[in-house]
Amino acid sequence: MGSQSTKQIDLVLSTPPPLTLHPGAVYLSSLTSGSRRTMQKALNVIARLLTSNECDALSLDWSKLRYQHTAAIRAVLMEKYAPTTANRMLCALRRVLKEAVRLRLMSAEDYQRAVDLKKVQGNSPLRGRLLETSEIAALLRDCKQDEDLIGVRDAALIAVLSGSGVRRSEVVALNVRDFNREDGSLKVRKGKGRKYRTVYLPVGAVAALEDWLKIRGNTPGALICPVKRGGHIHIRQMTDQAVMAILKKRATSAKVDAFSPHDFRRTFISRLLESGVDLLIVSQLAGHADPATTQKYDLRSEAAKRQAVQFLHIPYED
Repeated sequence: MGSQSTKQIDLVLSTPPPLTLHPGAVYLSSLTSGSRRTMQKALNVIARLLTSNECDALSLDWSKLRYQHTAAIRAVLMEKYAPTTANRMLCALRRVLKEAVRLRLMSAEDYQRAVDLKKVQGNSPLRGRLLETSEIAALLRDCKQDEDLIGVRDAALIAVLSGSGVRRSEVVALNVRDFNREDGSLKVRKGKGRKYRTVYLPVGAVAALEDWLKIRGNTPGALICPVKRGGHIHIRQMTDQAVMAILKKRATSAKVDAFSPHDFRRTFISRLLESGVDLLIVSQLAGHADPATTQKYDLRSEAAKRQAVQFLHIPYED
């Protein structure tokens, strides 16, 4: 695609500006760590498409993008990616160009023309999978069999993720003060979009967390902490990459099919909806501003849908 763009070389920054004056860097700095990685990957893809792999997100001169560039990008993304993914990448592109305007690197007129792109239409296939209750039980059993601090910590981590539906980035940001033993609630202070919400843990998850806190203690700091060799607990935040590694290791050890941390969230939402919990309540627990977003996480089976319609009475044989 790079050879088709006009004056391709003009899109390459000759001298990288300070990060505070780079629209891509300014936009990425406004995001949480998890969203930052996702959007930087998206911007890297766009930059490479525009320059035949010559640039990444931080070496492209975003301020020089015009409608012919953004329209071409939309066309490529529409062909290569599912609609949801393509629209998310286009959203990142728009946000970077908006920062270029704010930094006075791009005129408002050029910006309006460049972002005048239609949303990519179509339904994306549902991503991820549901974890069966038996699979979650197998993961917790595997943790208990360790009979060490890491096993207790991992059990608490899995119980919180599966019992509250919090995101990886949210679970690592939890502090001891965020857990209320009296009502089993967690204060999620660093949710997506920097939103605050309260979630509640089921009894089993509270028990797993209590067992971990008996060992960890009540020292202020991160709720779920790294445990080093020799059983030394470090009162500091884990990375969300560490959460991914822990779950991957536990899945292998427990002989559970591969899953992502976000599949706990999908399972949490789907099971609540399956149990008849009101969509608005589920969306509030999940931290979604729009219940329509919550519906996209619903992975209930076709069997559940078939069963649901049997509640309807068609008086054909009456």
